Amino acid sequence: MKNKGILLGLLLISFAITSFSIAFNSEAVPEVLPVNENQDVVVLELYTSQGCSSCPPADVLLDKVKNEYGEDIIPLSYHVDYWNYIGWKDPFSKAMFTEKQTAYNYKFKNRSNYTPQVVVNGVTHFVGSNSLEMYAKINTFKKLKSMNKLTLSNVKVDAETINFDYKITGDVSNKKLRVVLVLDKRVTEVKRGENRNRTLVNNNIVVAEKYLNLKMNDNGAIRIPDIVNANEKIALVLISENSEFDITGATKINVNR
Repeated sequence: MKNKGILLGLLLISFAITSFSIAFNSEAVPEVLPVNENQDVVVLELYTSQGCSSCPPADVLLDKVKNEYGEDIIPLSYHVDYWNYIGWKDPFSKAMFTEKQTAYNYKFKNRSNYTPQVVVNGVTHFVGSNSLEMYAKINTFKKLKSMNKLTLSNVKVDAETINFDYKITGDVSNKKLRVVLVLDKRVTEVKRGENRNRTLVNNNIVVAEKYLNLKMNDNGAIRIPDIVNANEKIALVLISENSEFDITGATKINVNR
């Protein structure tokens, strides 16, 4: 049984290890985002891990462009769990985030997951530490217009839950609503693994996520997980996406507990 467990761990690591020799970039453009009068949306999803030695530069880059572009972009850091097998369990990692990344890479026809990976609006991707690609993709997608416009209202926060109302314009057929809770920042002393004895600063950390059936206007709620401390900054993000995971609209609001 021990040997079987070791073999499984090695297979998972082999599936996940970054391979820079492969051309990971996809040059697809989002056909689902025609020009209209709605707001632009650039959602950057970084797939990362505290156990990955190649990931800290991507974490830094994502926060850098957040500070530079402000409200023009929505940065999200999804911590995957497949690096946990080599000595350090990332406290923000979730199997569901690995599954989300796997679905993207199946769509992109990639041979495997890799870190750090940035997915832009669900339609293209690149190695997350590549600053030239980061700026190029942001500037390209900023020129496109969103198919849907999302508006948040009546956001109410208590110790455990965020409740909200929302409205959306545009066609909502065959689409769903992704509700994301984001932790602004966390500093971690990593004791083991590839980043052992390093102090890592992670930003824009996805700590909770759920999907709702999308209606023209409705309400929803998301629970604040215990990993978020009472004094930490958090944000609520709503994303509309189609069945192909293309993002068609998004909005973000900072919330106070």
